[in-house]
Amino acid sequence: MLSAAGGRLLGGDGEARFSGVCIDSRRLRPGELFVAIRGERLDGHVFLKDAVEKGAAGLLVAHDAAHAAPGADASGAPVFRAAVADTTEALGQLAAHRRNTSSAAVAAITGSNGKTTTRAMTTAVAEVRFRALSTQGNFNNHIGLPLTLLALAPAHEWAVVELGMNAPGEIGRLARICRPDIGVITNIGPAHIGRLGSLERIRDAKAELLTELSPKGRVALNADDPLLMELAGKLDRPVTLFGLGDAADVGAEAIESTEDQTTFTLRVQGERVPVHLAVTGRFMISNALAAAAAGALMGLSGAEIAAGLAAFRPVAGRMNLIRLGNGARLMDDTYNANPGSMKAALATLGQLKGAGRGFVAMGDMYELGDAAERLHAEVGAAAAAAGVSGLFAVGRFSGAVIEGARGAGMDPARMHEATHEAAGEGLAALLRPGDWALVKGSRAMAMERVVRYLIQHFATEEKEQEAI
Repeated sequence: MLSAAGGRLLGGDGEARFSGVCIDSRRLRPGELFVAIRGERLDGHVFLKDAVEKGAAGLLVAHDAAHAAPGADASGAPVFRAAVADTTEALGQLAAHRRNTSSAAVAAITGSNGKTTTRAMTTAVAEVRFRALSTQGNFNNHIGLPLTLLALAPAHEWAVVELGMNAPGEIGRLARICRPDIGVITNIGPAHIGRLGSLERIRDAKAELLTELSPKGRVALNADDPLLMELAGKLDRPVTLFGLGDAADVGAEAIESTEDQTTFTLRVQGERVPVHLAVTGRFMISNALAAAAAGALMGLSGAEIAAGLAAFRPVAGRMNLIRLGNGARLMDDTYNANPGSMKAALATLGQLKGAGRGFVAMGDMYELGDAAERLHAEVGAAAAAAGVSGLFAVGRFSGAVIEGARGAGMDPARMHEATHEAAGEGLAALLRPGDWALVKGSRAMAMERVVRYLIQHFATEEKEQEAI
């Protein structure tokens, strides 16, 4: 650990061993190394005493906070202590060391839309044959990725990780830590365009993944994305293309989608195999094909890939379909949002509701910079195009959403700028058996509050009716 992180031993037994690594003293288990991370809101050095009291086997601190590290535990036994220049950098270095000394291979997934679902699908595919470790929750940044890799055990054969970003250079930093054997880019869209300025610069930032592949690393790119096809032509290593177009090596035919599932015939490695996905939405097929391409690069057969996709279940807040107590159906897609994923979700709502009624509560999309007004107006227009019967816009850019919907011909009486509470109450008043509702927004908008309100409202209503 000292060698990998460039640390200086302050005290304790230099032969100490650690059962794991933790950065949150509340979750620390006895025997783990506590790394004191300095974040935007909290400084882990404040909790060094707490970590020791909970049984930390060692402390990793910054040089300038070495004096704060307790030298002994409650019993008087010396505590292993080491200091580094930057504990966050050291966490990444420890993870890189763990990755490089593990026998497991790594598949890394990034992209503007679909990376979380693609990562979950790829994990399900890998687990048909292999013991796989996967990113948990939203652990896709410079702290979350190292914590994932530090959980690698000797039994793991693959790690399937997700790489997120907010600015240029971040994907490259993460890729240097995980050194992927397979690199997947799902698509390029305007998420983060406020910071990067253009789709081409977003593409180049995502492509940092491919500059840090292991020597025999392989690539899977979306053939339906022109910017990625342009990138594919410049790479000096073989590329597996996935998508719905003719250029794809991994494709889908005979697509059918209902409110409960999507079925298609997977075309991969000269095979054609039927696939049943327990999720709806045409855009989910692109995620499944990305996972299938990764599975093929892992050496899995078409039948194994299909079995893995069939075993996949949606990630919480990612297009989860909920039947409310009154018989209406709710699409919970509150995990996150950007213009591409918002338009895809609205198109799915339009498809599923058919000739019936559909409603949407949408929160702001973040990190769009000067393009925010225009892009929010575009998703408002997309809501109108989906034929929704009611629109509740929540957040700073709700006016732009309303104007976009109005410009696309939606009846102003059906559009509302609302708070979370007003959106929940408004939907509850409108929803009838057979109706559909979509709730979606960026993570920071906490649109799951609307979902919880609707579930509780109709559950209570149902109980009251039964009592009568």
